[in-house]
Amino acid sequence: MKPFQLLLFPAADELAAAAAAAWLDEVVAARRLAKPHCVALSGGRIAHRFFAAVVALAGQRAISFAGVQFFFADERCVPPSDPDSNFKLANDFLFLPLSIPAAQIHRLRGELPSAAAVDLAAADCRQVMRVNEEQLPVFDVVFLGMGEDGHVASLFPGAPPESTERPVPFLAVENSPKPPPHRISLSFAALAVSRQVWVLAAGPGKESILRTSLSAAGITPLARVVRSRQHTKIFSEKEKNNL
Repeated sequence: MKPFQLLLFPAADELAAAAAAAWLDEVVAARRLAKPHCVALSGGRIAHRFFAAVVALAGQRAISFAGVQFFFADERCVPPSDPDSNFKLANDFLFLPLSIPAAQIHRLRGELPSAAAVDLAAADCRQVMRVNEEQLPVFDVVFLGMGEDGHVASLFPGAPPESTERPVPFLAVENSPKPPPHRISLSFAALAVSRQVWVLAAGPGKESILRTSLSAAGITPLARVVRSRQHTKIFSEKEKNNL
């Protein structure tokens, strides 16, 4: 059995709508069972489309988000009002339209030195959500995008193992190949123990790296995430060549 499920869509809007509908089903199921639902969000162009789809569908279905705790898979080390901030993207297009209370939003403190932000993020998780025996938070769903190099969150190819191998919830990324260089990211260890990881792969030029990442010989950060888990769900925009 493959460790991933690949779902193909003809366009990014259809991908975003399908992911939004599937995630809202998870939110409804958790509320029905009176369980909290802890989700980690990512940024990027597809996240914008995903947030818009969630807002539209939630209104149609009268979804309650009372039991949802919102975290982030990564953040740039910028203030929360900066256009590069993943929090700002989510706040503008998800939290404010849905009137999510501030107590349910757990942003990564990009305006602080990354080491301090990492420690605060780990403490926040441990106060709010379930952790395993290694004190790693167990997210219900983590949303990841994928870059043209196969990176996910702010886990990039070629990162030094003394950083990426650490069994901690979040990592301080000091030398990102994409600006800005300083970032905060969920660790490979945290992604491995999350209940569900959903990858939203959209945009031109990504089909080849996705195919490589899902192969047995893949060495990209996404490939590592997939190999570390029993199951990963991948929503992909279908390009001219079939995956």
